[in-house]
Amino acid sequence: MSEPILAAAPAAAPLSPWRLSVAPMLDWTDRHCRHFHRLLTRRTRLYTEMVTTGALLHGDQSRHLDFGEIEHPVALQLGGSEPADLAACARLAATWGYDEVNLNCGCPSERVQRGAFGACLMAEPATVADGVRAMRDAVDLPITVKHRIGIDRIESYDFVRDFVGQIAEAGCEVFIVHARNAWLKGLSPKENREIPPLRHEWVWQLKRDFPALTIVINGGIRDDDEIAQHLAHVDGVMVGRQAYHEPWQMAGWDARFFGEPGPAASREAVESAWIEYLDGVQAGGRPWPTAMRHALGLWNGQRGARIWRQFWSDHRHREARPSELARRFHDLARQAGSASN
Repeated sequence: MSEPILAAAPAAAPLSPWRLSVAPMLDWTDRHCRHFHRLLTRRTRLYTEMVTTGALLHGDQSRHLDFGEIEHPVALQLGGSEPADLAACARLAATWGYDEVNLNCGCPSERVQRGAFGACLMAEPATVADGVRAMRDAVDLPITVKHRIGIDRIESYDFVRDFVGQIAEAGCEVFIVHARNAWLKGLSPKENREIPPLRHEWVWQLKRDFPALTIVINGGIRDDDEIAQHLAHVDGVMVGRQAYHEPWQMAGWDARFFGEPGPAASREAVESAWIEYLDGVQAGGRPWPTAMRHALGLWNGQRGARIWRQFWSDHRHREARPSELARRFHDLARQAGSASN
């Protein structure tokens, strides 16, 4: 009697490249911030601050686009609405070596609205579709869209469903959805992150309605258990201010969500690598405190964290070499420890 033939177990589906990401945040996610985050996680996708097409086409391109190899995978977020300008900027992103171009359709600030881009573009899906087509025709990079679930007092799931459907017809396959409305009048950008109610279930529904698309959820997600809960319903999770203010949380993401060890052996090791980076910033003629501000939360929750933040924020230290300051700080800490014993 022949042995029964056992069917091979189906191979596990590959993890989405958008499984975890840190949100683009104006004045925060610059190249220094992204380098610091890479010392904590290799796999999490990183995004630039939003850069307008006008700033790229008529300004200092290197200042806006330069980044370090350590930052991959890294995406350029664009603000704009003119298809030709978006295509030209997408070509710049490809030339510089970015892994993705993301179109901002979620920023609610009045300044952005005056430029006819950001969240107000959700009222013009045909314009967004034209921009997506132009960028897809220009480059082979993934072209993605970050948007809200609605604008102003439009509180209908059909609105965001139809927006996603129309942009998907233009070839966009990845949608990063901030699960709040954007109120275009009457609220500040900060209030727009807090006052409109979160409707995470609408983003889950988008994945059910568009199973072939990559749907990434954003907005109000804080701890790792919440991330895991959302990953049961969507393809990816984007975390914003939580990741910035509590950066050590990212040190566990590679292991928990990608099944591989991350780069951060300890906070001490991350601090050492970061100080070495700051020495390089200073050697390049740039002020290191502008970079250091992104790492001030490294020791949050640990004994001595407040003193560490105060030491590295002291403007009297700004001309000193970071590695010398680090030695000085740890000498003082050891002396204080010995005195208390």
